[in-house]
Amino acid sequence: MNSISVRALLVRGMLAGLVAGALALAVAYFLGESRVDAAIALEEAHSHDHGGGEELVSRTMQSTAGLATGVVVFGVAIGGIAALVFCYALGRMGRFGPRATAALIAGAALLAVYVVPFLKYPANPPAVGNPDTIGRRTALFFLMVALSVLLAVAAVILGRRLAPRLGAWNATIAAGAGYVLLIGLAYVFLPSFNEVGKGFPATLLWQFRLATLAVQVTLWTTFGLLFGYLTERLLVPRAQPARAGGTTAERAAAAAG
Repeated sequence: MNSISVRALLVRGMLAGLVAGALALAVAYFLGESRVDAAIALEEAHSHDHGGGEELVSRTMQSTAGLATGVVVFGVAIGGIAALVFCYALGRMGRFGPRATAALIAGAALLAVYVVPFLKYPANPPAVGNPDTIGRRTALFFLMVALSVLLAVAAVILGRRLAPRLGAWNATIAAGAGYVLLIGLAYVFLPSFNEVGKGFPATLLWQFRLATLAVQVTLWTTFGLLFGYLTERLLVPRAQPARAGGTTAERAAAAAG
């Protein structure tokens, strides 16, 4: 793949990421922000006797411009990264076309980058969690992300090496089983946190967590579908439509037939 194609794919990946980020922003705003507001209200109700410091950034700014900047910039960034991964993976993952390759990359990224770490360290709304452990919890979450991504890459490499001996299907199952086993060990040995207070509504907690999951599903699904469409238009040659009536030679041949 030449540098012109890579540059064109990178631009399309960032464009797809921008659109995906915009849709994810809408999901985050309409599904997630009301849960955040409810959690903040609970937090303030339990801490009204202790007073509070001055807000550096208003809640309105956080839920509008701040949220939009974070989600959209993240969408553009992951779009560019995923486009570079696509450039390497196309043609190396079996006989998959551009759309199928884009969908596989988006699905694998959703699982490895978010779902697997989320199952170990799910997102918490305000008022949940000990402020003294936030640094440790954040570090462990990103450690889980790194482990998941590295093990996913290792599983792909292992599957490719086993394919000539076991066949593509059996090699995929073996590599996937190895990934699940090692992730399971990480789940067991990495520390867990159970810092949800007894008075915090379980329904609100799970609504918030499902909202964050919906944001990621929207982001990666939109990216996979749109980027696949754009790459197919770029990389797959389209048949030229026949001109009305054809050429003189074509008409003469048709008449002779």
